[in-house]
Amino acid sequence: MSSSDMGTVLNASIQSIMDLDVIILDGNNSVADAVNKMKEKNSRSVLVTHNGEIIGLVSKTDILFKVMERGKDSTKAKLREIMSSPVLTIPPTSTVGEALSIMDKNTVRQLVVSVGNSIRGMITRDSIFEQVHKASLTQATTALSGAPACVINPRAIALIKDLKEGQIACPYCGSPFGDKEVLSKHIDRIHGGSSVLEGDVSKMFE
Repeated sequence: MSSSDMGTVLNASIQSIMDLDVIILDGNNSVADAVNKMKEKNSRSVLVTHNGEIIGLVSKTDILFKVMERGKDSTKAKLREIMSSPVLTIPPTSTVGEALSIMDKNTVRQLVVSVGNSIRGMITRDSIFEQVHKASLTQATTALSGAPACVINPRAIALIKDLKEGQIACPYCGSPFGDKEVLSKHIDRIHGGSSVLEGDVSKMFE
């Protein structure tokens, strides 16, 4: 992807790629409840609430390392016990580049998109990379439908040209040659054990 294509993606508003279908569960819900919801919505995280207010976030990584790896029972473990807090938020007017910068700085994979106390959605690193991938595919499609996007090795062109113009084929290996003398030397050098000698090969094509 060119720098201009990458710039287009990074300068785009996060509103165009944020997930509006955010999962919100009470902190007393079990991890198993969250897993079921995440599977249903194909989501990577759940926002955790207490008395109607967002107090934390539980991601697939939290569940893997804080529950599964420690052998805890997901039906008994509570979301409030494994959630990450505080929750990092970003306004919907932010760009994709700004969101990615905040994720990198805080080593997180998602941000809550909010205006004041109102949750508008979620922006994830995966959704950003998906946009980058789509932009790359679009560029590749454009290149293939227009001018060549790469330079072919000149040696490969020369080889194809020789094969097309070769009028004489070696009777032993089928290699094409455009000159009887070159073919004669080829047979003598490569097929030295055969009955055809260099001085007699020209008679085969007269």
